[in-house]
Amino acid sequence: MSLERFSSQNKFQGPPRALEGRRENGRGLSLSAMVASLRHRNFRLFIFGQAISLIGTWMQSVGLSWLVYRLTHSSALLGLVVFSTQLPVLLLATVGGTIADRYSRHKIVIATQLASMLIALTLALLTLSEAIQIWHVFVLAATLGTINAVDIPARQAFVVEMVGRQDLTNAIALNSSVFNGARIVGPAVAGVLVAAIGEGWCFFANGISYTAVIAGLLRMKLPPAERRPLSGSARQHVVEGFRFVWRTKPIRAVLLLLGITSVAGMPYVVLMPVFADEILHGGSTGLGILMALSGIGALAGALFLAARPGLHGLGKRIAASSLGFGSTLILFGLSRLFWLSGLFLVGVGFFMLSQMASSNSLVQGMAPDHLRGRIMAVYSMMFLGMAPFGALLAGFLAQRIGAPLTVMIGGACCVVAGAIFGSRLASMRAEVRRLIIDTTLETP
Repeated sequence: MSLERFSSQNKFQGPPRALEGRRENGRGLSLSAMVASLRHRNFRLFIFGQAISLIGTWMQSVGLSWLVYRLTHSSALLGLVVFSTQLPVLLLATVGGTIADRYSRHKIVIATQLASMLIALTLALLTLSEAIQIWHVFVLAATLGTINAVDIPARQAFVVEMVGRQDLTNAIALNSSVFNGARIVGPAVAGVLVAAIGEGWCFFANGISYTAVIAGLLRMKLPPAERRPLSGSARQHVVEGFRFVWRTKPIRAVLLLLGITSVAGMPYVVLMPVFADEILHGGSTGLGILMALSGIGALAGALFLAARPGLHGLGKRIAASSLGFGSTLILFGLSRLFWLSGLFLVGVGFFMLSQMASSNSLVQGMAPDHLRGRIMAVYSMMFLGMAPFGALLAGFLAQRIGAPLTVMIGGACCVVAGAIFGSRLASMRAEVRRLIIDTTLETP
């Protein structure tokens, strides 16, 4: 169908509805707008299952960190376990994206959730039987990372199949809200369980929690997914995704900014124990409070984005969020007062989540469906795959120039990158509009 025919049939005047966003009686915020994507039964099944499963995921994360520390008393090995979990995302996400574009994303997500459940239950069995060794942890962490390399692109691309394009931004924001709500609840529950009955039960609880999301996925009713046949080799499919991202200026710009933020800004989390203990003198209790405040800020950012559905203004929001994230990181690095640092961390979490979720929404809004899995694989590489290198770099710098200055340098990089991105928004507006129209026409 030509653009002219589409315009005449639909009285198309100006940008598509997805670009304009939904306005409720002229007001920017409304409860109905915040939960718009929940009107889709499939997404309700998914999000409620995710809410339970993600609490278990955060419980396992805390329990695993404590287990590694108990076995080795090595902070270096703590970092290496995280590295071994996230490195496969960088190396294999493009393969996962190709799989997501070739096969049913629904079935892929079911398979990866089952595999993740098996990893958690294996970890629980080894720990509860007291047979666990550090090499077991590394093997299971790397295996989980490999599963995530397939799961993340498929799950990100699957969202649009559950809610459609109109509610995509709201669905991504609500999913982020659930993630950050679990980020607050999960570690608190894990702390009690670890102290009372040990890490193994955290892993067991996580394994059982996967039944909620798997049950939701199995109960979904989805129309037959249309997939374009992919001709050529797997290498050609991967290259096709990279080529589209590189040649598409708006997507390339959003993902480059995301990669800079991941490398320069996100490592503040790795240095939080140093701030809590040596800079702010809050100890382990202070660390828990600071991390919770960052999570509260991220939850607020997700709810703020959920209340503003549609793609209108997301480019400006991404630029502003990068500037805000970098600025609050600089202020956090300067602060020596515990309560003031906590206040800045609320801002850090808010702007961080706003940039990540807005980037996800805008990239998906511009992505053609037959390339969506591969494009979201590149998104995963920039968001998660680059993070381990940023963590290693931050740890190296912090040993030489101190944690506060390291965080401030990272914040300054985010500010500069956000300013450059913002200065180029006007030159990309026409192409963003064309991409959104093209992908809207592509969708049945």
